[in-house]
Amino acid sequence: MMSYIFQTCLLLSTLSGNQQCTDSEILNRYEFQEVHMGVQWRIILYATDKPIANNAAQNAFRRVKELNKLLSDYDPESELNKLCRLSGPGKPVPVSPPLLEVLKRSQALSLETEGAFDVTISPVVRLWRRARRQTRMPDPTRLADARAKVGYQSLKLSEQNRTVELLKDDMRLDLGGIAKGYAADVALQVLKEHGINRAMIDASGDLVLGEPPPDSCGWKIGISSSDAPQAKIDRFLYLHNMAVATSGDALQHVVIDGKRYSHIVDPRTGLGLTDQSRVTVIAPNGTSADSLASAISVLGPVEGIKLLSKKPGTACLILRHENGKMKSYESPCFSCYELDQNQE
Repeated sequence: MMSYIFQTCLLLSTLSGNQQCTDSEILNRYEFQEVHMGVQWRIILYATDKPIANNAAQNAFRRVKELNKLLSDYDPESELNKLCRLSGPGKPVPVSPPLLEVLKRSQALSLETEGAFDVTISPVVRLWRRARRQTRMPDPTRLADARAKVGYQSLKLSEQNRTVELLKDDMRLDLGGIAKGYAADVALQVLKEHGINRAMIDASGDLVLGEPPPDSCGWKIGISSSDAPQAKIDRFLYLHNMAVATSGDALQHVVIDGKRYSHIVDPRTGLGLTDQSRVTVIAPNGTSADSLASAISVLGPVEGIKLLSKKPGTACLILRHENGKMKSYESPCFSCYELDQNQE
């Protein structure tokens, strides 16, 4: 599942009345955009001159492109898809450090959520992609066959040998719920290695934030308390050195026989979610924010907020349609990251 922030804007204006964070050198704002992983990426950074900014951004985008060759489930020649073709019971396959790291983080969340997050879901997701195109439910027999290939318990990792083994035949992996966040984390790290600390990576709505803009102590992130199209931006987060990701089905769903099914599939049932929702997660890094937004979409508000209560530096806002009305849930710490409108 690809996370998506619906009607989220980034406001880069500085705020009066707040403590100022200054640099000894004059920094200028630069913005760069490229398409990677099938979506628009944007980098906003502050640097002393254009050549430094260009070089840093080009290297960050280059690294994202390289990671896509490792992590994509769309590219038949990606390392991920080669792993799925080569591995099987008794066939561990050596993998690159980035792929192993993403799979290790995925498995940890799978254990925590008892399978609500599961990157082995690909066989079922592919059936639902076809179902959305055809506006028709997946064939029950094919869905049952696909579900039999799913299960994070059948994904065996060896950190010592740096290998991955798929313990069932015809297993397929889908990193759509974590890869973008991970790549954004790496892109920000590349910028830092080039001396750029005041930066933001926007991976089509998955935001990874470094140090704030000059003369400000945070990036001002606008979100809407409604998931309606063109909804008003009416809530603001003020963040730095953190990440924000949103998972929702506002633009990716299908209505079959009068019932709405999300593109987000519950790995435990093999069915697209029917409880229309939008989940926004704040976390220390993009990998966590992206994957937690995916997991909480499946878990629902009660279990989702319970999960975050165990994770320092995290918070969430959940919007759900219940009994014809939209209901809002938020973790206790979410408002801690909101900007007091009296400060504007």
